[in-house]
This record gives sequence, structure tokens and C-alpha cells, in this order.
Amino acid sequence: EALDHFLQGHGLRGLYTPLELSFSASKLRDMDALSKSDPMLVVYTKMDGRLEEIGRTEVILNSLEPLWITKTMINYQFEIVQPLVFRIYDIDTKYHNTPVKMLNLAQQDFLGEAFCNLSEIVTKFNHSLSLNLRNGSGHALQGTMTVHAEETASSRMAVEMTFHCLNLDNKDTFSKSDPFLRVSRLSESAVAIPICKTEVINNNLNPVWRPITLTSQQYSSRDDPLLVECFDFDASGNHELMGALQTTIAQLENLYKSKAGANFYSKKGQKKLKGQLFLDTFQEKVQHTFLDYISSGFELNFMVAVDFTASNGDPRTPQSLHYIDPSGRLNSYQQAILGVSEVLQFYDKDRRFPAWGFGAKMPQGPVSHCFNLNAITNDCEVVGFEGIMSAYSSTLYSVSLSGPTLFGPVINKAAEIASHSAQYGNNRYFVLLIITDGVITDEQETKDSIVRASDLPLSILIVGVGNADFTQMRTLDADLGKRLQSSTGRVATRDIVQFVPMREVQGGQVTVVQSLLEELPGQFLEYMRTRGIKPQPPQHASAPPAYPPPPQL
Repeated sequence: EALDHFLQGHGLRGLYTPLELSFSASKLRDMDALSKSDPMLVVYTKMDGRLEEIGRTEVILNSLEPLWITKTMINYQFEIVQPLVFRIYDIDTKYHNTPVKMLNLAQQDFLGEAFCNLSEIVTKFNHSLSLNLRNGSGHALQGTMTVHAEETASSRMAVEMTFHCLNLDNKDTFSKSDPFLRVSRLSESAVAIPICKTEVINNNLNPVWRPITLTSQQYSSRDDPLLVECFDFDASGNHELMGALQTTIAQLENLYKSKAGANFYSKKGQKKLKGQLFLDTFQEKVQHTFLDYISSGFELNFMVAVDFTASNGDPRTPQSLHYIDPSGRLNSYQQAILGVSEVLQFYDKDRRFPAWGFGAKMPQGPVSHCFNLNAITNDCEVVGFEGIMSAYSSTLYSVSLSGPTLFGPVINKAAEIASHSAQYGNNRYFVLLIITDGVITDEQETKDSIVRASDLPLSILIVGVGNADFTQMRTLDADLGKRLQSSTGRVATRDIVQFVPMREVQGGQVTVVQSLLEELPGQFLEYMRTRGIKPQPPQHASAPPAYPPPPQL
């Protein structure tokens, strides 16, 4: 999370999962008179309606059932839709000695094309997807192709460590410091790139933190330099440095084995400090990835709640945040619903989404703070994102916008569904999207609901639309380092909220949907790992033996 924040702050992309795509085809058309076709496959990504080539296979001579060896590398990113296009060509004999990258595709015979999204591949049990070939007009052609995605093994290696400190210097006047650790990777130019941080320990100069995990993607190699910094937490974000030291994964392992402490130094290593860093545990392990869970049958079930309070304005006027433009231009609510559901729909098998509204006066009743958008069947579920959009539009003209703005009831309803599901299985994780234009009036009740829900397979995405002051909303998102606390003093077991004000990201390099969804895979993994829930083993059909059995004597 820290690295993603750093990269986005510098106009760069966050972490990806590198995948290797391999290809095969079957029953291709035979375009040659005296022999079979000589097929080659070309892979494209689709960006803003434009195709960008990302790879070509080798040419397989004289084959209608090619199994290509050349792989294509692609970076999987959960929070965006990644359309892929595959085109197969029969390479003319006179070009067989030409490097494939130099081939002019317009001079080759077209055997067919296929389309899919990368998320459709990775959600399959074996990461393999078969597609029917079509011509350029979309009509079916003879033949199929299969694409298989595989994660690189290095992305699964990780190190789990438990840190504690002794004798830290106190930076506060009337109490003790609130320390946390931040681990950064040092680039070749000595720029510190944050990759992980601990939680904050309040009022303690000898803190013991919960275990942290660094993946091999984050630390690169055991001998690459790392910077470990200890800060005194400040709610303003101006954390004060309590000490720092440079190390490596290999040195941290030696520190653990020796049971000795490593001294912190002042800024730029000018002065050795009395505070020391210790390792209580150090464990290298293979760690299941997000895609391991998704491809073995785990689902992300999408839910949405829409704000129908009066502060949105009369839906019949163009100034309203709920105004439905006859030209088809989407309002902010429609943009958020469409953007998030387009990404998550591939991870929800039945594509039936609970959809609620809150803050409206019902036709023959009082104000409701959790009502079904699907008024036709009075069922909370609708089919597909089209169903959400349709139910949202029809509800606008059947209820009266009212108030106040309460999150507690819809969060409790989502938590009830997640809790009920968890009793009967552990392969479903729920994602609640709340879209609102204003400040909540039940802040403490909302915090209590979130703290209770932090034990459940649930994440909450909140989009702020309009020009309201959303400062209060940021307290629900624990990105600053301090987790939510309930009215009874209970602390949330994990951060499950991501809040994004739409106006702050519109027009930037990172979309609203990307900002909303960037933390979701990490929240999913934290829930599964802390509860010891592992991916289901792959289900393989019993294959016939490769060779006949030896004759019986």
C-alpha cells in the first residue's frame, strides 16, 4: 500500500502481477493447397479503443493444431479491465526465413481472431480459456484457440518478520511517542521507495509490532539495500523520525539468528542512537497470491448503496447530482456504479448484485436508510450492472429525496449477508460500494459498524461526489496508520475502508475506479491469510495414461 501511494504520488503505476501467456489452437482452416497452414499468433491489448501489439509467437509449419512455444508477458492489474485481442495468420512460405517481428501481417492469410478480458482467464480454475475464432466482422469461423496464464514463481516468495524496539528516544513532551516502522527499498540512485509499514503502537518506547510480510517483488533480492525507519506518528501526517538504519534481508536474518539488536542512527547516519531494533521471528515462505484464490473458485461479490438524500438536488434539474441526462452522459453516481461493477463482474459468478438506497422517503411510508432499489420484485438483488443502472434510474422518480445521511444501516445489512455466507463456506468475499454526496450524521454508529465488520469477509468502498467537505469521511479510512476504534474501545482488526472523493482524481492519471480498488486485493489476502484460509486445490479431470500399461505376466 505504501509503495502504491508513493508511485501514484509521482505519477507512476502501482504494483502489478507479472503473467506469462501461452497459446495453442485447434481445427484451424487450411489455407494452403499442397500442405497445411503455417500459423502464427499475434497478441494485442486494447487501450482507449486502439490496439497495441504486445507479442508474436513463432511460426508452426504445416499444422492445424499448433502448440506455440513463444510466450507473451503481460502485467495483470486487478483494478482495471484489460481487453485482449488474438489474431492468427497463415504465414506464406516465401516469408519463412523472415524474423516474425519483421513480417507484414497484411501480406499473410487471416485465419481468425478472438477476444477476451485478462480477468476472464485468471478466474478460470486452471487459468486456461478456450475461445472460438471469428472473422473481422464477428462471424464464426472454423477453429478455436486456447490461452493459458501463469504467474511467475518469484511472485510467491515472501519473508515474514516480527520486529520490536527497545529504548527509543521520546519525541513527545507530555506523553510517550507513538512509534511505527516503515521499510523502504533503496534504488540505485539511493532513492527510498516505501514498500511496507507496521501499525502504530500508542504511548510506548519499547514497542512490539504485529508481523509484517515482504514479497520478493518488493525487496527484489536478499542482498539489495533496505532502509528501516522508525517514526513517531502524528495525525497531521508530519511524522517525526526516531531513528533509521540501512540493512538487507540477509542481514535481518542474521540479526534474528544472533538475537542481538541493531542500533538506529539519526538522520543521514550522523549519530548512533540508543534505540535498538530486534527481530523476534524471521520466516521465508511461499505465499499464496490473490490469483491463486480467484482461480480456485473464490469469488468477489459486489454490493452497492446509493445516497438519496435531498442535498443531491432535485433529480429533474440539470444541477442535481442525480440528473439523468437525455443525451446519455453519465452522472457521477452512474459513473461510479458502472466503473466498479465493470471490473468486479468477472469475479462474481452469478452476477447478481444486492443494490440498496438510503436517505429517501418511501411512497407510502417514512424515510428509509436501507431500501431495495429493485422495486419490481422487492428483491435486494439485480442482474448485472445493467440491472443496477436500471433500478437506480427508476427509483429516482418513485421516492422523495430526504435525509439525514446514515451509513450504519446499509453497512449492517452488508455485514449480515457476509456473516451469513461465512457460516456456510469461506470462498466468498463481499465488496460494498457506497456512493454519497455529503457528510454522515451517524459518525460513531458508522465506526462501530465498520469495526464489527472488520472481522468479516467484507471491504467497503466509499465514493464522495459533489463539492461537500469530506474531511470527516477520511477518518473512516485508516490509511494514515491508525485503525478505527469503536465506542466501546474495540479496535478494528484490519482496515476495510477505502474512501475516494471523485473531484480529487477526475482528470488525473489514475481513475476513480483504480483509486477505489487498488487496496482490495490486499484486504482480501489479509482476511484469508490471518484466518488460515488456503486456496482450493485445482480440480483435474482424470486423464488417460500416456502409454498403454505393460502386458500382464
